[in-house]
Amino acid sequence: MIRNWFRSLYHWAEEGEFSAAGEDQSPAEQEESSVCLDESNAWLAEVRSDEGFVPRFLSWLGTPAAAALYRDLYRVFAAVICLTVTIVLLVTVPFLPEFGNPDNPANNEVSERYIERGLEETGATNIVAGMILDYRAFDTLGESNVLFAAMCSVAILLRVDRKGKEANIPEIQVWRWDGKANIYLRHATKILIPVTMIFGIFVVLNGHLSAGGGFSGGTILGASLILLSNAFGSKRLEHYFSNTVCKWLTFAALMAYACLKSYSFFTGANHLESGISLGTPGALFSAGLILPLNLCVGCVVACTMYSFYAMFRSGGIEDGV
Repeated sequence: MIRNWFRSLYHWAEEGEFSAAGEDQSPAEQEESSVCLDESNAWLAEVRSDEGFVPRFLSWLGTPAAAALYRDLYRVFAAVICLTVTIVLLVTVPFLPEFGNPDNPANNEVSERYIERGLEETGATNIVAGMILDYRAFDTLGESNVLFAAMCSVAILLRVDRKGKEANIPEIQVWRWDGKANIYLRHATKILIPVTMIFGIFVVLNGHLSAGGGFSGGTILGASLILLSNAFGSKRLEHYFSNTVCKWLTFAALMAYACLKSYSFFTGANHLESGISLGTPGALFSAGLILPLNLCVGCVVACTMYSFYAMFRSGGIEDGV
């Protein structure tokens, strides 16, 4: 019903009268739309017969002149807002703290706590990993959920109803190689994939010990999946790593992350013993929950990267896939 109302409103703005029901409606919807159409056109005729300012103004809104004025005002206001924001940002630049000044607001007790007691409280030799996955783990959970929400949004936008398969978009070939180039790519991929996969897993597992973590390691794993899809075809990879598997894997990783940190938050807020050992700093199984949290983040990032590529490559997702 809402779709029909918008269709009629658009037709009124273009033609000066409300439109009839669409051909894709059921008989009941067409009858209901016909009644609304008669009532709307009767109201429109009454408005036009009145000589008051408001009726004339409402009638004028449906004219091409009003549409042109709206477009011009939109452009003017958009330019004014952008220019205002730019000027405000440029004016505030001279008032920013000097880079490297020890009295900067960033140099406070929070950063001192991270540096001085981070190893003791988190067990991670990588201060950055201890900060984002322990002190600020709730914020990192929000960032991971943003990636999942973005993947779901793209899936909704590219969704194709199975009932309308004739409107389905064929797979888009990103590059077109000849036979020899394809052979070269496959042989190179066979050499690179084991190296990149192992390196990505290493970066994820080593995130609490040195530079790395779930975000960077997940990016490497996602790039490896994209390379594998390019070399051997997306259809072949989808037998093992389909869009459904990717969505459920991401959902499971987010739920595991949320459950683990919820337990940690609950015990910490109520001053209870969590029973989670920090282990020996520098060992693989150390730093409490940071290692499994890195695994969850790496899974989310890798799945999101590959999902974006796979969805845009195919051009659409069938309903239920």
